[in-house]
Amino acid sequence: MTTDKIAPIDLDDLQAEIKNCKTMDDITGKNGILKRLLKNMVENILEAEMSENLGYDKYAAEGKNSGNSRNGKTAKMVRNDFGEFPLETPRDRKGEFEPALVKKRQTDISSFDEKIISMYAKGMTVRDIQDHLNEMYGVDVSPTTVSTITDKVMSLVTEWQSHPLHALYPIVFFDAIHYKVRSEGKVLSKAAYTCLGVDIRGRKEILGIWVGENEGAHFWLAICNELKNRGVEDILIACVDGLKGFPDAINTVFPKTEIQLCIVHMRCVSQEIAHCRSLFVSPKSLLNCRLIANVLCLITSLSAIMRRHSPLCF
Repeated sequence: MTTDKIAPIDLDDLQAEIKNCKTMDDITGKNGILKRLLKNMVENILEAEMSENLGYDKYAAEGKNSGNSRNGKTAKMVRNDFGEFPLETPRDRKGEFEPALVKKRQTDISSFDEKIISMYAKGMTVRDIQDHLNEMYGVDVSPTTVSTITDKVMSLVTEWQSHPLHALYPIVFFDAIHYKVRSEGKVLSKAAYTCLGVDIRGRKEILGIWVGENEGAHFWLAICNELKNRGVEDILIACVDGLKGFPDAINTVFPKTEIQLCIVHMRCVSQEIAHCRSLFVSPKSLLNCRLIANVLCLITSLSAIMRRHSPLCF
């Protein structure tokens, strides 16, 4: 990895340095004033941390025969949002100094990891990410480094995908969102299956996200089986769209679950029927009818659910 050396900046001549800035590259470029100021600031803070660790300032008389003292500096290249720059970290003779601002062996003090993960999630290839970082920040990141950063989150994703769930969810919303994604140089349409559960305390929780080629009841059946394997014993109300075979897939795994069609889908279907029959029915009146019908349906469903789970209530 090769980088250009950064010219030191004299804080006493800061105003003159600012006046000499004519372009954005003079401010945020490889040898820009922001990178040079950051280097000075970080090194001064590290010196202050060393003074606090030793108990005396640099060149102070109190440090004589104190048992520990400064022992030069260690140089390394660190990366930040403006690129890379050399940083000198002070060290002590006993090796007890542990810097807090930039820790030992830390070479990244920026949000580069988040940037790389974000670009990777948007479909950019490793080579595209490498070229983008080099062009924007002057940082030469190897493909291995990019892969290492993106792989760091995979263990967390895998752990989240299999985390245990509550035994009972009063309401679970099942839905799929369709996206255009880039895969092996081609743009494909994929469905992201999502389950949003509401627990007994009323808190919303994403139970899981699964990716499939397209939405189908068979895939939803596999998802319901996975939810059961992760600890879900019962779902009181499942809110779904009008996908054929969807209610049967849910009731196969959770046979006592009440199925509620999403109000948005019900309204769309009602408008289509009204249009086909040349009925002059306003969307507002349809919505009011659906709200009344859903309230009655909800009361009936809750009554059946309470009888099932609390027989002494009725």
